[in-house]
Amino acid sequence: MSRPQSPEPALNVQGASSIGPGDEDAADGTQHSHRMLSFSDALLSIIATVMILPVTHTNISPEQEFDKSIQKLLATRIAVYLMTFLIVTVAWAAHTRLFQVVGKIDDTLALLNLACMMTITFLPFTFSLMVTFPDVPLGIFLFCMCVIAIGAVQALIVGYAFHFPHLLNPQIQRSAHRALYKQHILRIILRGPALCFAAAGFSLFFYPASYLLMVTVIFLPYVSKAASWCRGSLVGPREPPAHSLEFFTFDLHGPLSKERVDAFSDGVYAIVATLLILDICEDNVPDPKDVREKFSGSLVAALSESGPRFLAYFGSFATVGLLWFAHHSLFLHVRKATQPMGLLNTLSLAFVGGLPLAYQQTSAFARQPHDELERVRVSCAIIFFASIFQFAIWTTALLQEGETLQPSVRFGGQEHAFMFAKLALYPCASLLAFASTCILTRFSTAIFHLMQIAVPFAFLLLRLLVRLALAILRALPRLALRPAPTPPAPGDPRDDTRSLLHPAPC
Repeated sequence: MSRPQSPEPALNVQGASSIGPGDEDAADGTQHSHRMLSFSDALLSIIATVMILPVTHTNISPEQEFDKSIQKLLATRIAVYLMTFLIVTVAWAAHTRLFQVVGKIDDTLALLNLACMMTITFLPFTFSLMVTFPDVPLGIFLFCMCVIAIGAVQALIVGYAFHFPHLLNPQIQRSAHRALYKQHILRIILRGPALCFAAAGFSLFFYPASYLLMVTVIFLPYVSKAASWCRGSLVGPREPPAHSLEFFTFDLHGPLSKERVDAFSDGVYAIVATLLILDICEDNVPDPKDVREKFSGSLVAALSESGPRFLAYFGSFATVGLLWFAHHSLFLHVRKATQPMGLLNTLSLAFVGGLPLAYQQTSAFARQPHDELERVRVSCAIIFFASIFQFAIWTTALLQEGETLQPSVRFGGQEHAFMFAKLALYPCASLLAFASTCILTRFSTAIFHLMQIAVPFAFLLLRLLVRLALAILRALPRLALRPAPTPPAPGDPRDDTRSLLHPAPC
């Protein structure tokens, strides 16, 4: 990334978290934004995750085959879910970078942030309209209008904060180019809403183009980065202007705050785990009338009918928990979350958000056994993509390991092999289960349940197995290079010793 000729001090990517407690001045009505940011991260992670509910509640009756039409319906809903999840994460990333600029808040900024959050909470309703009425453009029109409103409120936050500079990050307060910073920030904030404004217009007469524009909102920063890299490779780096802002951490090319990445990711995992138990509470609490009439008043007999669904719940919760465990172990050793790592983390979280759908599919084994092969494959695919993107975060971090990783997990570090095995376990297990169902179709359910049982035990034994494997690998070269013992020559003292141990033949 090019640097300006007269660079100003680079902003701290942690934003408000870098401000010490002595900076707080309650007398002028300002306060730190820590609690507001925690609230916003929690709300955004909830909104991003609950949009899977219209997909998981796709009505497939027991008499209905898992045919091509159902597969197409489910695939369409999953694709729309992934798109909207990624757009919510774009709004979260913009919010994160915005509050790298705004160091303190007052009542007005807190209320403006609440207005932004209220607009974001309306997104799941518009998404439900989109998946329920895919041929009616009203859902996508309302979704685009929500994104436009979010951008407008964020622009108001920028304008208000720059009007009262004491609310800004200290580096910007001291800058002689605040007006340039403001223009740069507004241009980035309003880029996505401008595309959604065009998408809203297209939705009125040609709504497929709206989806294309919304996908552009997600990948525009990465396309822009790739185009800049290609231009620099072909014609050489451009000379930066006198007051270039490319080093400014609000730019979408810069790293995100690691603390907020952790908070948002933990929120997604927590909500997914909660959605699983909500489904159990909703679908598996027997009706008192049915208990009296069908099971002669025996609640145990009524609950035993839902046994397979409880098994599916425990397997799904173990999957969510162990994926969080792998994510936690990885980011415990991450020093900086780069832009590619942030994108891969977002894609991983999008498929983690789809795990309630995997639970719904596996809990239907007992009720619809003729569809179990397709449901197992859907579940394996969701688990594979959720875990393989975690592994991709790890491999991407290794490309810049000096900047992104702690020394212990770099190449040659004492934890490197253990981290590799931990992150590779779920991708390998889910891919093996998927491939096995293609060969042993009659045993697809048994194969899936075996994977759900074996992987947690593998995590428990992983460190021991990795150490054992490393010990074997270290021992193999030594065994191969060890010279074979040579027989003693005549007259060698070793030959005399051996003759004393063995009596001479009679």
